[in-house]
Amino acid sequence: MQWPGAQISAVIALKGDASARRFWRVMLAKAEGKSSSTNQIPASAIAVDLGPDDLPAYARVLQLVREPLTEPPWINVQRFLTAIGSSVPQVYAADPAARMLLVEDVGDLPLFEAAAEGDAGDIYRLAIDELLLLHIEGTRRAGPECIASSIAYDGRLFRFELDEFVDYGIPEVAPLAKENVIAPELDQIAVELGGLPRVLSHRDYHGHNLYLEIEAEGEMRLRVIDFQDALMAPAAQDLAVLLTTRDTSRIITERVEQRLLDYYFAASLRLGVQVLSFDEYMHSYWLCVLQHALKVIGRFIKLEQQGKRGYAAFVPYALAQTRRALAHLDGLPELRAALAE
Repeated sequence: MQWPGAQISAVIALKGDASARRFWRVMLAKAEGKSSSTNQIPASAIAVDLGPDDLPAYARVLQLVREPLTEPPWINVQRFLTAIGSSVPQVYAADPAARMLLVEDVGDLPLFEAAAEGDAGDIYRLAIDELLLLHIEGTRRAGPECIASSIAYDGRLFRFELDEFVDYGIPEVAPLAKENVIAPELDQIAVELGGLPRVLSHRDYHGHNLYLEIEAEGEMRLRVIDFQDALMAPAAQDLAVLLTTRDTSRIITERVEQRLLDYYFAASLRLGVQVLSFDEYMHSYWLCVLQHALKVIGRFIKLEQQGKRGYAAFVPYALAQTRRALAHLDGLPELRAALAE
């Protein structure tokens, strides 16, 4: 028993995202007549059903990792991130055979929602600070004990993701475009991204996978979830997801976006880990914005067609991001024509 003297007072199902994982908030309390101190019992914990697969579909299709794994990636990456000081949830109990975890509850205030009500620049700067820890210390210490260090977000994976745009996005948002005409430009994007230097990357680092805890002194502590698909990727990939995914543009204006990009670059330069010039760094950012936006256009349309509602609302935002990115990049005339307003 994790907490002798504790009892479950309620179990509340939580809304997940597009994955097969499921989550419940388990409310805890001191059992009557028990001697356990209530300050040792958390008010709640999160039960996690890891779902049927250890690896996401792209990793299985492209055979990025040799299976079977010795443990679920969630557990492996959590242990590594804890070791470098990242603010991931604590694991209270794990039963890998049953595909179940009991982990720390990091609250119910996503970074995105907090930023919508406050100073988005200051709040998102907390996310940049945490990202710098992951990219710098995580990369420095990444080794064979961390599964993420053996998986590369390379040109092959970037191009594989763009297939969803071809299969699902083009028929909906660019029906007059010809796949064989656009394909060479998608190849070009993937090859260029695949050639960029890589760091340890969260992969899905956005404002609904980051939570804020307000501590007693009023200080805000950032908490990081959904890290199990971490891998080695261009640094700008995490930045593009953080600053442009879904409807993030509702709160991250272009001015705030540039301030945060400047903040990341200056910090990485000061710490001696930035290997790109500023122009190269910004070019890598806009390439990542473009690839991510194209990918999610296809992904969101696919999810809607599969009956998972709510994702279509993000497609116009992703289209706007593709056009912004194309305005910062040279070439790619066929994509420009296909996605012109």
